[in-house]
Amino acid sequence: MVGNIQIREADRQDIPAILALYAQLDGDPAPALDLARAEELWAVIERYPDYRVHVAESDGRVVGTFSLLVVVALSHRGVPGAVVEAVVVDESCRSRGVGEAMMRHAMDLARAKGCYKVALSSSSRREDAHRFYDNLGFRRHGVSFLVELEERNA
Repeated sequence: MVGNIQIREADRQDIPAILALYAQLDGDPAPALDLARAEELWAVIERYPDYRVHVAESDGRVVGTFSLLVVVALSHRGVPGAVVEAVVVDESCRSRGVGEAMMRHAMDLARAKGCYKVALSSSSRREDAHRFYDNLGFRRHGVSFLVELEERNA
């Protein structure tokens, strides 16, 4: 366990740390988002009614992040659902309780919003992540589909 994990809603000052964490995801060869563009997107995120980025801190350092979107729909009798995205823990802090603290926090937030589920997707090659989610009580449900709408620059 990493010492004294605090989970909080991220703010604009956290953007550089969040971008650094995203760079650790699966060795993605795509160029990193530059800070100016990230700040533009942050302004868009802030306007979403129930979409927030969160960070985990340990000893004053950002060591993890996730995003939580609460989706209101006409299905499921109008009961909202939650989607967790962009989950990443700093490589130096993995398998030390940070991810579990973040996911339990995400589930608590979703529960407080009256959500009937928390859903997420994970690349089929991320077997360690799948075991992690299995151990937290997530169950494999359905099949995820994806279509690339444009080519990504490598």
